[in-house]
Amino acid sequence: LVNLLAYPGLGSMTAMTVFYPLDTARIRLQVDANRKPKSTPSILAEIAKEEGLTALYRGWFPVISSLCCSNFVYFYTFNSLKTALANGKAASQPGKDLLMGIISGTVNVLLTTPMWVMNTRLKLQGAKFRSTELHQTHYAGIFDAFRQIVKSEGVKALWNGVLPSLILVFNPAVQFMFYEGMKRRVLKKRLLPMSIFLIGAVAKAIAVTATYPLQTVQAMLRVRYKTEGKTGLVASIQSVLQLLKERLRAGYLGIGLYKGLEAKLLQTVLTAALMLVVYEKITAATFKVMGLSRKVKH
Repeated sequence: LVNLLAYPGLGSMTAMTVFYPLDTARIRLQVDANRKPKSTPSILAEIAKEEGLTALYRGWFPVISSLCCSNFVYFYTFNSLKTALANGKAASQPGKDLLMGIISGTVNVLLTTPMWVMNTRLKLQGAKFRSTELHQTHYAGIFDAFRQIVKSEGVKALWNGVLPSLILVFNPAVQFMFYEGMKRRVLKKRLLPMSIFLIGAVAKAIAVTATYPLQTVQAMLRVRYKTEGKTGLVASIQSVLQLLKERLRAGYLGIGLYKGLEAKLLQTVLTAALMLVVYEKITAATFKVMGLSRKVKH
């Protein structure tokens, strides 16, 4: 069981490493309001020219560490709920998959948000910002980032952006609802790697497009260091709405809310699809090596 739960983390780490530069382009467009939207290759070339090729992989280790922890927590909770809610030979249902995804996502957000706040800050160190609202930080690493954030901004700053993150639990929840639903449709046939890849890609694309404006706000909240001194749910909602309004004003017909969507779709869809291929293939291989039959309910 422990080995199986580690597979999603292994798949995510592999996929994120391969497509990491796309995530670099995405976050630059999301948080830097004055950076003009361009094609993903143009943004990557611009970053490499101004900051060097290594800038495309800046913050890789903190991101990979957070991703592994996040996926482990998510899949552990998801599989535990799936086992607990199993009722004889009853087929899995989309509604049940969605509920398990939401619960798993909520647990994941509450436990891992501090890691994502820190790695977002580290990922943007050394970036040449166009916006004067963004300021450089000087963290020596994950632990130093933790220490400085707590000292200068307070413990609550580690959960910056937690509200949109909680809303965004619908992203993986919707993704897995569509993924499980489409997978069950083709289970009567041999589940080829390309089928897994395409199913994962389509499911993730739907989820990402629907929730991208909130992802933009989430990233902005994680890197904004000055606060208004207000706390609580009402203040959090006001902050989210204010940032949404800012981006709507910054981009014609809401384009500001979707800056970086091209890079995000390329990165996250390919990452999710490749991760699921690795997950399914390693799981199947393990069952084969152990001489166990993998029964799938449908």
